[in-house]
Amino acid sequence: MSLKTTLWDPTKYLDSPESIAAYLQAAFEDGDPSLIATALADIGRAIAQL
Repeated sequence: MSLKTTLWDPTKYLDSPESIAAYLQAAFEDGDPSLIATALADIGRAIAQL
């Protein structure tokens, strides 16, 4: 038995200033610099798609 997974793309859900702020706040609360950098990149991609 194998587990099937799919790639999760957060940019699909970053469609409002509120969702972007919450996503960024969660990244900063975690405090991991690489997670913060990834969140900023995700936000940039989401804004470019709007």
